[in-house]
Amino acid sequence: MKKLLVMLLCVLPIMGMGQRNKQQVEQPHPRNVIFIVGDGMGTAQVYSSIVSQRGNNSAFLRFPFTGFSRTYSHNKYTTDSGAGGTALMTGQKVENHHIAKRPDGSEPSSFLVDAKFFFGKAAGFVVTSSVLDATPASTYAHVTNRKLFDSISLQMSRCPFEVMIGGDKNHFLPQNREDGLSPLDTLRARGYDMVFTPSQMALTHSRKLCALLSDDNPDKAMERGRMLTLGSLKAIETLNQYDNGFVLMIEGSQIDWACHNNDSLYLTAEMADFEDMLNAVLDFAERDGNTLVVVTADHETGGLTLLKGDIEQGVNRYSWATGGHSGVMVPVFAYGPGAERFSGVHQNTDFYGLFMELMSGKVVK
Repeated sequence: MKKLLVMLLCVLPIMGMGQRNKQQVEQPHPRNVIFIVGDGMGTAQVYSSIVSQRGNNSAFLRFPFTGFSRTYSHNKYTTDSGAGGTALMTGQKVENHHIAKRPDGSEPSSFLVDAKFFFGKAAGFVVTSSVLDATPASTYAHVTNRKLFDSISLQMSRCPFEVMIGGDKNHFLPQNREDGLSPLDTLRARGYDMVFTPSQMALTHSRKLCALLSDDNPDKAMERGRMLTLGSLKAIETLNQYDNGFVLMIEGSQIDWACHNNDSLYLTAEMADFEDMLNAVLDFAERDGNTLVVVTADHETGGLTLLKGDIEQGVNRYSWATGGHSGVMVPVFAYGPGAERFSGVHQNTDFYGLFMELMSGKVVK
């Protein structure tokens, strides 16, 4: 019901269907929306990166508006990435381990799918995990268990996005599947340029791109190069060819994995990689002038605390409380048209409605 009301709020003004006793107020609205998720990235992870970047050099300091997001799931104080990603992408809280499948069995669609349907936007995602992992899957799939990779890959092969970049070629090959099917063939038949290396990705000029850049999960930041930044720039280049603008989800997936391992060196490298991508995205948004960039996390991982450090030397002292997720609020950063709407304390389900309303260009007061 909540999602239906959001749709009516966003779409009826576009269709010219006025509402009695309500004033439809024009507002600046973004042509493009780039939603960036640091999986497992809490406030301590962000501040550790600011320190590592020697304070004033951090990309996080380029965002003029900040806030917080509450991350609990439908049934747990502490969310997992399935429920966390679903809340961010669809505006609905679900049970842990579910992907866009509510307790009543209904299947909410993501803002990427709905932005295509209602506003004609091109859409895509870039991740440093498997393209079937929880956060990317929450943009296109509907399953009761995030580990149902055969089902998720079939759903991805049929989803409407123009760009999909990440890892895990193996799950798309028939010899590795219980059903013996080949989602790669489905993607090729639908006109996607299938590429499997960063150099192939750099050379393609296709308007429909699926890049599976590793056989399994991508390497850690120290070994994979600038996959996240280059993938994000390729996605922007590809999606920006479409007349009605685009929506793009980018995830720094392995921040979470570093924190599960309580590995400070791994985390430092992933956050530096994330900063590199943020600077590239913000540079585009500044040049474009009509792109909204929002950054948050699905949850915090590791219960990270920073006890001591040296800002001039870029050194942190890390202390970990857990190898799992925590339930604390996570930060929100925003830049571009409508960025002020992301200040304050939000539910993780608020992003869907805010994006849809801002893309509509109207707010009812």
